[in-house]
Amino acid sequence: MENRNHPLSEVMQDAMGKVREMVDANTIVGQPIVTGDVTLIPISKVSFGFGGGGGEYGGKGNPPAPQNVGAGVASGVKITPVAFLVVKEGTVRVLPVAVPAVSTVDRIVEMVPDLMDKVSGLMKKNQENTPETGEEF
Repeated sequence: MENRNHPLSEVMQDAMGKVREMVDANTIVGQPIVTGDVTLIPISKVSFGFGGGGGEYGGKGNPPAPQNVGAGVASGVKITPVAFLVVKEGTVRVLPVAVPAVSTVDRIVEMVPDLMDKVSGLMKKNQENTPETGEEF
């Protein structure tokens, strides 16, 4: 059913056209922001989804009458800031944007470096307070 004039095809083409308008290269690499001698270029991550469907009902005509077609289309776009490119005096640096932890696993991963520092400090403190007996643990 590769009929480009079919009502369902028109709905899908219109929806995809709107998604293309929302998601372009300027969404990922934003417009430069110039403040004095510093230029900031925003970098974002773009995720999008698209789905649709429909069907014909009623008569057995070929093609079906437009009033005998039902269709639905949905799309969504999520834009997440990732970093800024900072251009100053000919030097370019990446300034990441920290995304807050969402799940428990994310929070645990964030805590691991602090936990390792604390354990390491405790072990060092324990070794300093333990007398030298020549025995190893």
